[in-house]
Amino acid sequence: MSTPKHRTAPFASYFVTTKCVQGRTIFQVPENAQILMDALYRYREKRVYLLHEFVLMPEHLHLLLTPSETTSLEKAMQLIKGGSSFDIHKQRGQKMDIWQQGFHDWTIRDLDDWRAKTEYIAMNPVRARLVGSFRDWPYSSASGKFILDSMPERYLSATSGAKAPGFDAPSQGLKPLPPKEGSTARAPQAHGKSVR
Repeated sequence: MSTPKHRTAPFASYFVTTKCVQGRTIFQVPENAQILMDALYRYREKRVYLLHEFVLMPEHLHLLLTPSETTSLEKAMQLIKGGSSFDIHKQRGQKMDIWQQGFHDWTIRDLDDWRAKTEYIAMNPVRARLVGSFRDWPYSSASGKFILDSMPERYLSATSGAKAPGFDAPSQGLKPLPPKEGSTARAPQAHGKSVR
């Protein structure tokens, strides 16, 4: 079976889903989840992509991102998946496969599409019954604990004419914010259901 080719349009944003091999709940382990979060922000800091929204579930990852002018969507995903796998193996002394081959992507068409994908990402842990409120999931941009890139201008200009920072904007605080003091945020827990 051949791997489908992914389209990469200049300055397009994508909703991307990638899953752990054999549906394993690799990211229910907080150390593994933190390693992936570090990889996401490391490549963002290197300006490989703009990171707009994300949710890390026990067995999969959803992202809303915009690759840079010089990076294809495939390359961005290769760095995220390969970099996190390498780091997990090195730091945790594990040799197991982490990710399924490939990923699924959806090119964001307009503001309504953007909003629908943002809501999907935020509500994923709630629909999976991992938390009661999207704000309670520690590995999601919807928690409000992470610094993210703004929506690209192409989606804003169609409605309001407002400008949003892009790759030429000054970099701002590219590390995830630490959990709030006294936070009771727990690591992802495995549940019998597979969520998408």
